[in-house]
Amino acid sequence: MNTRDLQAFVAVVESGSMIRAAEKLFLTQPGLTRRVQNLETLLGAELLDRQSKPLKPTAAGKEVYGLARAVLRAVDDLMAVTSPDSEPAGEMKIGVPPFLSDLALEQPIDMLRSAFPKLTLRVTAGWSPGLVQNVERAALDMAVVLVPAGIAIPDTLSATLLGIKPSVIVAPRAFGLDDEPKTLAELSHYPWVLNQDGCGMRSTLSRAMSAEGLELNVAVEAFGSELQLSLVARGLGIGLASPEVLERSPHRESLQVMDATDFESMLNIWLVHAALPGRLVRPVALMRDALAGMLGQEQALADETSRSVESIVSSVR
Repeated sequence: MNTRDLQAFVAVVESGSMIRAAEKLFLTQPGLTRRVQNLETLLGAELLDRQSKPLKPTAAGKEVYGLARAVLRAVDDLMAVTSPDSEPAGEMKIGVPPFLSDLALEQPIDMLRSAFPKLTLRVTAGWSPGLVQNVERAALDMAVVLVPAGIAIPDTLSATLLGIKPSVIVAPRAFGLDDEPKTLAELSHYPWVLNQDGCGMRSTLSRAMSAEGLELNVAVEAFGSELQLSLVARGLGIGLASPEVLERSPHRESLQVMDATDFESMLNIWLVHAALPGRLVRPVALMRDALAGMLGQEQALADETSRSVESIVSSVR
């Protein structure tokens, strides 16, 4: 099978026109037509509905199109394995946890697009355990994951520590709780507003409460930091938040930070990937450095917020 025939067919499907596909590949129209016909003859099926305008693939053509794109991407990856200095092209599949979407990916994405304009970025959000599995089975090229301290990254993956993410317990001021430090046993009397299972902060809390023989009473599972803080502020329960998100939240004045004497949520932020094709070595390195810089700024804000909270608590006491 000639990959140039696959390339011609993919170009026709994506442009919907023999003329535009020929121009894209710098071919004559008869030359392009011969390539498509070669592929149809080899596979023994018509791949294009030539009566439709724009041209559309037949049912068989749709399936061949998806497989042909995968073959062409694999060929590109193969050719780039020993050429990390070549211009990156094709797709780069990135997995991120929800918190990174909250902090905004605009700057790292802008940097990647500016440095590597031929690279198509596909960003997927998900919980860290699923992201790790997707990197292991090559559904993602790289991912940023939140992992509780003491939990190891699979040794089949390369991992770079980008930072450490703290979180704080927040309660609605409407509960009228005093500012004295609380134990997890005391806080276990209240319902919780948390992310779904898979969230690193929830996992750390659940492990800490299980170690104390306590039950985690989840009143509401809600996706997204701002929605959770809104629900906590309205008195539906207590929750967890990162200091930088709390600092920016419009609900901040309706919330109070609870000092838990036997709980400290610290999550390691890792960038993980498997063996990379040469074309992705530089893009992944750029993404790593951009995220490390951004997370460093967020950590500075978190430290400042934590000092502010400690100062307020100390003055109350």
